[in-house]
Amino acid sequence: MNSRPPIPTVVLVYGLLGVMPFVAAPAISLAIPIAAGMATVVQATYGALILSFLGGARWGQEVARPAPRVMVVSLTMLPTLAALGLLMVTVRGLTMQLGLVLLLLVHWMWDVRAVDLPGWYPRLRTILTVGAVAGLVAQALVVARAL
Repeated sequence: MNSRPPIPTVVLVYGLLGVMPFVAAPAISLAIPIAAGMATVVQATYGALILSFLGGARWGQEVARPAPRVMVVSLTMLPTLAALGLLMVTVRGLTMQLGLVLLLLVHWMWDVRAVDLPGWYPRLRTILTVGAVAGLVAQALVVARAL
């Protein structure tokens, strides 16, 4: 018998759809090289939005507790601030994309080690993080090749 709870279908479907902008950017950049700069910026902006979303999801989970933990509520603010800072200080797509990879991996490590989230959540986050990171790395490689 499988003791691991399944990922709810609606969550998995929308999660996978959310990976599409990450993988679309390198595909567009390879198909239409003149669009690579815009695709890089759009992908990085989307990555920052996703980091903010992930922090917000953890914030919502935490504030639903009878006694929200100050440290966890505080940490949930960091993905948004880190992503915004990255977008503000980087000028080359390569740096933006690789910085987002690092931030997504840090958030993934936090999520998969959490004991107070649904049992299926670490698997979902692993699938989605692999997709997002693959798209970001592919775009970084496209940008690096063009330099």
